[in-house]
Amino acid sequence: MANSAQARKRARQAEVHRQRNVAQRSTLRTFIKKVIKAIRADDREAATQAYKDAVPRIDRAARKGLIHANKAARHKSRLNAHIKAMA
Repeated sequence: MANSAQARKRARQAEVHRQRNVAQRSTLRTFIKKVIKAIRADDREAATQAYKDAVPRIDRAARKGLIHANKAARHKSRLNAHIKAMA
């Protein structure tokens, strides 16, 4: 348990940040799953639209340090490759 006022404040801030990160990570995964679901349904238009919605979320997560930049690039590249392979 935190003993100083500074440590108590840092513990409060860390909890707020943790909860925000969990929520944003969950949203990110949901957007990625929407793209995968559309790809599996073989619906190119829906997959393309879902991908366009997911890319800014992926980029934002990488910019905020929620995920690594390379992981963001990997997600975008693989999803885009699956969509292109549908043609």
